[in-house]
Amino acid sequence: MLRKWLAWWRSWRPPPVTRQVVLYTRQGCHLCEDAWAILCRARQRYPLQLTCVDIDTDPELVRAHGLQIPVVVIDGRVRFRGSVNRVLLHRLLQAAPGPEAQGGSENNNQAGGCP
Repeated sequence: MLRKWLAWWRSWRPPPVTRQVVLYTRQGCHLCEDAWAILCRARQRYPLQLTCVDIDTDPELVRAHGLQIPVVVIDGRVRFRGSVNRVLLHRLLQAAPGPEAQGGSENNNQAGGCP
């Protein structure tokens, strides 16, 4: 009985937290297409709510990001500008999310065709 309990305790993992990922992009950006592909591959491994935002739809976003796209925001913090480093992305997604992450195990992947 004790061995069964110890085996269960060692194997127990908390439920995964869905990470909020936003890709800021614009039409015709080849780096944005590369970033989207990397994020879609990461979504197969990690629970992500992936959202794509075209900055040309909002003048405030154009002022904020200008030519520094793509911009990847994970759980409310800018993590990448210009390109996405795959190794760093996986390290960020493996790490425990910060307090600004909105929890929940529901996986609301946006399958949209952005960019």
